[in-house]
Amino acid sequence: MKSLQEFEIPVDKLRWKCKQDSKDLCATDDIEPCGEIIGQERAIEAIKLGLQIEQPGYNVFVVGYTGTGRTTTIKRMIKELGLQDGKLPADLCYVQNFGNPDQPRVLQFPAGEGAKFRDEMKNMVEQLREQIPAMMESDELRNRRKSIIEEYEERQKSLIRDFEKRVKDRDFAMTQVQMGQMMRPDVNPVISGNPTPLSELEAKTEAGEFPKERYDEIKATYDELAEEMVQLFKQTRQNQKELNEKLERLHKDAISPMVYESISIINSEFKADGLEYYLTEIHEDIIKNLGNFQRGEDEQAQQKMPFPQRKRDPFHDYQVNLVVDNSRTKNRPLIIETNPNFRNLFGSIERVVDQQGFWRTDFTRIKAGAMHHANGGYLILDAMDALVEPGVWTGLKRTLRSQKLEIAASDPMSMFSQVTLKPEPVELDLQVIMIGMPDIYYMLFHLDPDFSKIFKVKADFDTVIERNEDSMKKYNAFARKIVDEHKLLPFDQSGIGALIEYGIRIGGRQNKLSTRFNVIADVMRESSYWAQQDQSDRVRAEHVSRAIDQWVKRVSLPEDKLTEMIEQGTILIATDKAVTGQINGLSVYSMGEYSFGKPTRITARTSVGTKGIINIEKEAQLSGSSHSKGVLIINGYLQGKFAQNRPLSMNASLCFEQSYGGVDGDSASSTEIYAILSSLAEVPIRQDIAVTGSVNQNGEIQAIGGVNQKIEGFFDICKARGLTGDQGVMIPKSNVPDLMLHQRVVDAVNDGKFRIYAVETIEEGIEILTGKEAGEQAGDGTYPDGTIFHAVEKKLDSYAEAFRKYSGGGKDNNK
Repeated sequence: MKSLQEFEIPVDKLRWKCKQDSKDLCATDDIEPCGEIIGQERAIEAIKLGLQIEQPGYNVFVVGYTGTGRTTTIKRMIKELGLQDGKLPADLCYVQNFGNPDQPRVLQFPAGEGAKFRDEMKNMVEQLREQIPAMMESDELRNRRKSIIEEYEERQKSLIRDFEKRVKDRDFAMTQVQMGQMMRPDVNPVISGNPTPLSELEAKTEAGEFPKERYDEIKATYDELAEEMVQLFKQTRQNQKELNEKLERLHKDAISPMVYESISIINSEFKADGLEYYLTEIHEDIIKNLGNFQRGEDEQAQQKMPFPQRKRDPFHDYQVNLVVDNSRTKNRPLIIETNPNFRNLFGSIERVVDQQGFWRTDFTRIKAGAMHHANGGYLILDAMDALVEPGVWTGLKRTLRSQKLEIAASDPMSMFSQVTLKPEPVELDLQVIMIGMPDIYYMLFHLDPDFSKIFKVKADFDTVIERNEDSMKKYNAFARKIVDEHKLLPFDQSGIGALIEYGIRIGGRQNKLSTRFNVIADVMRESSYWAQQDQSDRVRAEHVSRAIDQWVKRVSLPEDKLTEMIEQGTILIATDKAVTGQINGLSVYSMGEYSFGKPTRITARTSVGTKGIINIEKEAQLSGSSHSKGVLIINGYLQGKFAQNRPLSMNASLCFEQSYGGVDGDSASSTEIYAILSSLAEVPIRQDIAVTGSVNQNGEIQAIGGVNQKIEGFFDICKARGLTGDQGVMIPKSNVPDLMLHQRVVDAVNDGKFRIYAVETIEEGIEILTGKEAGEQAGDGTYPDGTIFHAVEKKLDSYAEAFRKYSGGGKDNNK
């Protein structure tokens, strides 16, 4: 059996330290600031590919954790590749569709031309509002209009004179008859020199006062004249219609050339698909509604009123809604939409309440979204922000698939949404760069079949880079950049060394450096603050350490409360003596931004039976899948060791004592094996050594996560109770390269007050914990006397015999 010293990890392997005289380190004053992206070559190549292939579907999904430089890298790549130096995007204008007002037209002009077109259209309408009334009131047009009207009036008078003559020749006269509140013309026979209503003659005839034959003649004549009068009115109306048509034709012939000339000037100055057709529609609408250009008495009276009623502007349809103005744009757009809700991303159609209380909208209420403004360039979105907004992901997929950008008239979250307008869609010329965490990428990849079609390029940002001479120099240059940008105190060599050591710590391995530069930058800002508090002219290692310690102090309240409960005995943890079937496991508690380790008591009780290992956590539905798998692996290990010549007859219950929030992970599987072996062999386990490590069915100890936090968690408990020099932690040997322990632990180990052991097998671990040899299996499958495994074997044999005896499996039964 090896001695304990052979398993102890040398002090120099507990923490990687920067050598202050290293050529890789220099003060921030002695190095140029970083001007490149650090350690993301794989992601850079992917982004470059996605940005330079301008084909549908080649949008980029950037995968990585916050602080790895995702957004900064994208912006810098676009700039370095010169991708913003191409053709400027078009201005977008929405105009009235006179044929179908519910479907406004879109006109696209070269950058800067949209605003000019809008202004020219406005000037044209204002000029026509002055020119058309002036033309209508010109002497020439007034005379021609007067001539036409006089001709009409003469025709009307001639018709009336002829009719009146015929009425008079037949002894009738034209009269006005009261019909309610109205008067209408009528013809009445002249009797004794006076016009007499026909109804009066009818009454006299019935009374015998007027000859019947004479009345019948008058009645027949009346009917003829009444019919002629009806025809006269029809002809009068027809003449009026012809007059209006002649006047309209006169105005059209006089005004149309002037309108055409104004529109032709605009048509020659601007070029856009659909512009000529739109201007033709405007020409026709102006000629059709010339009355709108004449200021009538009603309008004048309306303006004199103290509270004039609001009427719709008759020239409203000639306005131009410039939704995207690139007149000041110098490069292809790069837009970062920080609030990608439906309206901000895809645009909207606003509505207003009119005087009657009804919702109203039109093409001038169309508003562009971020995708309109980014069209022709690049749009950067955060995946989580886009996914949590209702309707955004569905709308984004539809837009990227169809390559058409539509403005929806309704918001998905509006309770009163109703489709009122359907604006003409815009052709999409846009690359979307979506930034998200790895779990979001894989969720979308597996659950949405369209995802891989519209995001063909994955750019994976690593959280670590290799620690070498080059990467350390880049870290140094990055520190100079942060010092310059944020006006921090300069860092000396020791301060830079402490930063690099912290980067290794959060990178999780001694040969790796973290690329979570937002965390490093935060530490630098806080280190500069503490240096200022010390009235130091530069930041040194002690200031960096203080910044880290102060941050831990701010976020470690749950850890302190748990430590307090252990110290007070509320949570039972032993750090001395030895106990059978009991061991100190190590757990990591994650509180989001901060994680810490603490010991957990694990117990095992064995007895006669055939149930095998009983996972109490699983029975209580507190065991995660990884932990349950670890328990099954334990069963496989025990079968391989002790059930080759006999059945594994036992009950072994495992429990994480005082654990009520669930257990997951297999990092305690080796610990649980030690507890079971102790219970079976009836050999006590040292309580001053905490254990962590996963195991496979062959009994090999495997690496686990959070090794630094676990060691420090048990060390703090031991230190609070008093370090004895025998206390320590046993970890997998494969975790040694991950060690980046706090200096307080390293100092204690160096002083011989704390020990850290590294093991590769269960056999090595049980020997350290019990001080007894594990035992090597002989050729007949047995283990040597006095070993742990021999004692386990004997206990299992006794369990099997007891089970046979008490289950009725003796000789008689066998017969």
